[in-house]
Amino acid sequence: MKITDVRMEVYSWPREKPITNGLYTYTHSGIRPVIIETDEGVTGIGLAGGDQVSPEVTVSMVEHFKEILIGKDPLDNERHWHEMWRPKLVGRRGITTRVLGGIDMALWDIKGKVANLPLYKLLGGFTNRIDTYVAGGYYEEGKGLKELAAEMEHNVDLGVRAVKMKVGAAPINVDIERVRVAREVIGPDIRLMVDANNAYRHYQAIEFARKAEKYDLFWFEEPVEPDDYIGQAEITRATSIPIAAGENEYTRYGFRDMINTRAVDILQPDALVLGGVTEFMKIAALAQANDLDIAPHGKQEVHIHLVTAVPNGLILEYYADTFDTMHGNIFNDTLKIEDGYVYAPDRPGLGIELNTEFLAKYRVG
Repeated sequence: MKITDVRMEVYSWPREKPITNGLYTYTHSGIRPVIIETDEGVTGIGLAGGDQVSPEVTVSMVEHFKEILIGKDPLDNERHWHEMWRPKLVGRRGITTRVLGGIDMALWDIKGKVANLPLYKLLGGFTNRIDTYVAGGYYEEGKGLKELAAEMEHNVDLGVRAVKMKVGAAPINVDIERVRVAREVIGPDIRLMVDANNAYRHYQAIEFARKAEKYDLFWFEEPVEPDDYIGQAEITRATSIPIAAGENEYTRYGFRDMINTRAVDILQPDALVLGGVTEFMKIAALAQANDLDIAPHGKQEVHIHLVTAVPNGLILEYYADTFDTMHGNIFNDTLKIEDGYVYAPDRPGLGIELNTEFLAKYRVG
């Protein structure tokens, strides 16, 4: 089997209302699938990170990697990963690694289809279901405590036992009040996570954590900038709330450094960011060797396979209609929450099929 084509398609659409986290405001959403075709008719689909980068940048990176891959056996994913990853220029961090990850993901999709196995079984098959939380609680224009409470209640009603909300874009005491309201409306038995998206300095994060401890938070996510390992380690030691981070970390080397500095309690690798499935599995093994759980960040359609493949998978992040009303239309089959769990699909590979009819009108590259 040989690779005959590698390409990226870029889709983008405006949100009904912009959403804001601790540092950033998002006016659009989108998806950037990488498609790899072979001479035996097997096609792989991967998803690349970088929705906020111009389409020309990511598409040109795919064209760069395409020259390395054409004519090669798609099953040799380790060889291809290391041929693409040239840290002097390409792949150490940033958008190139995200594009490389989308390509790697498509190669694994092909491998699963050739083996006629869903990816989670091909990678280890530890379980076929995982506990799930709904991500939300963004800041929006006109969204006050009443609206936040209604959203948290709606997310719990989807059938989960955990929900997440944003902090960091408002004064600390204002956010503490938001946390109080969220805890009050969801009750004592639903786990509550907060996510600052790198908004704080370490001393601010410690202040927030100490004031929030009484609300029984399951974790405090990304309190400081991703490279501030020392500051994050200080926060970890200063609070009883578990610290979670890793969605902006790259490759096994970045996660090695997070672990070695004891900067985090729960790791949050994102295969669309860090370099794909190949690298994700190494990070999961590294975490397991250090008795750390992983709670992947980002696309549930990908991470359902990765978090269920390994014994230290903790929980799956799930984006519902409260995050993006268009999300349920991207794929022909969407993952459903059942009694607080999401079940891994039994279709070969990633098991995703793009809803091309819906996406066609939003193509921008």
